[in-house]
Amino acid sequence: METTPLLNGAPSTTSTLTLLENGDYAPLRSFKEAKSVFWIETVKTWKIAGPIAFQIICQYGTNSFTNIFVGHIGNVELSAVTISLTVIGTFSFGFMLGMGSALETLCGQAFGAGQVHLLGVYMQRSWIILLATCFILLPFYIFATPILKLLGQEDEIADLAGQFTILTIPQLFSLAITFPTIKFLQAQSKVNVLAWIGFLALLLHIGILWLFINVFGWGTTGAAIAFDITSWEITLAQFAYVVFWCKDGWHGFSWLAFKEIWAFVRLSIASAVMLCLEVWYMMSMILLVGNLNNAVIAVGSLSICLNLNGWEAMLFIGINAAMSVRVSNELGLGHPRAAKYSVYVTVLQSLFIGLFCMVVLVITRDHFAVIFTSSEEMQRAVAHLAYLLGVTMVLNSVQPVISGVAVGGGWQTLVAYINLGCYYVFGLPLGYLLGYKADLGVMGLWGGMIAGAALQTLLLLIVLYRTNWNKEVEQTTERMRLWGGQDISTDRINNSI
Repeated sequence: METTPLLNGAPSTTSTLTLLENGDYAPLRSFKEAKSVFWIETVKTWKIAGPIAFQIICQYGTNSFTNIFVGHIGNVELSAVTISLTVIGTFSFGFMLGMGSALETLCGQAFGAGQVHLLGVYMQRSWIILLATCFILLPFYIFATPILKLLGQEDEIADLAGQFTILTIPQLFSLAITFPTIKFLQAQSKVNVLAWIGFLALLLHIGILWLFINVFGWGTTGAAIAFDITSWEITLAQFAYVVFWCKDGWHGFSWLAFKEIWAFVRLSIASAVMLCLEVWYMMSMILLVGNLNNAVIAVGSLSICLNLNGWEAMLFIGINAAMSVRVSNELGLGHPRAAKYSVYVTVLQSLFIGLFCMVVLVITRDHFAVIFTSSEEMQRAVAHLAYLLGVTMVLNSVQPVISGVAVGGGWQTLVAYINLGCYYVFGLPLGYLLGYKADLGVMGLWGGMIAGAALQTLLLLIVLYRTNWNKEVEQTTERMRLWGGQDISTDRINNSI
């Protein structure tokens, strides 16, 4: 038996579609139906991706404005704070974000299955795990100075960076609450509030930086305190919103948070490894480039390219999170075909965005470096790398979407193995051989590592193509039953999200 109801909140074009009794799509039978699905899934994805991308850009701005204000104090101060935020901060941020990403799988699937009350339990479970993770990461903050000296930093910079890092320990612990809370809200598509909190926090951060550095003259100490205050402002604002305005998902603190915690830890670690293998891959390239001849130009030109690539990455991180929410929600609802179609539509759109960015970049390759440097030699070096940057942008347009699918479906362990093999067994050694042995320099290093990323993307696309979405729904049901602290029926909610 089939019916043709309208999807909740979707355009009127859904009337051309045939839907199954549970609200999932029936197989597409015409180009007109495919076009309708494309439009529906576009609207659903970007309603989530837009606010998330804006929030991430605001978060990116918090670090940027901290560097800008510190840069007016002195070069040593700027170098020290940049090193602290880039090396120690990025390492801990990436690991904590990865540990918290397990919540995207579970909260999204629980919300889709109609088990909204479990979201609060899962969030508390993640708080416990991430707070424990903070204590594990604490030695990196306490011993930041000797670690940075071991990595070859000058004593003056390492000493100041170590002092700044110790002062930002409160910010580390704020992440243990912030990340799970963000995933809790994202799973319910309550993303507009995250965007507003991020925007207001950025404005307040700029004001606090000006007060502490320009008025009080507290220097890097003031910058660290401002960084801590802003982080906890975001944390407390999100927590307050959850407690007072999310009554369906939040029912107070529960002892169920300690149930099946080790299974939760395993998924969290898999998420962290999956993400960190990607983050460390790019960091390792920067370290290798630093050992080339004429390292100043090599590192400088690569840094400009990666900086520009970073802004595009903010958009696709938003799409990554949206994809995770869409896939996990649809699997929780028992809609395998809707999950599949949402993935295909988003991959196609992201590919077009990446190709557009590559074309613009290639056309402006001799000019865009002027934004970052006045050195003609550096501009020529950047223009020389523009084609590799363009290819990287295309790969980075598809890869985050598939990673979002992996998180939404709970495939983190599989993707971690793929990342390990493609990046560190194939890409990194190939880059080393091309860069050093073949004497191709930064072009060889980056080219080899792009090959690793391309292989990873290809394998993920094959995994995606071979995915049995009906089986994914069954695994979602089993996961909810085991980790929810109660039995959950395989019957699904017949309402569309």
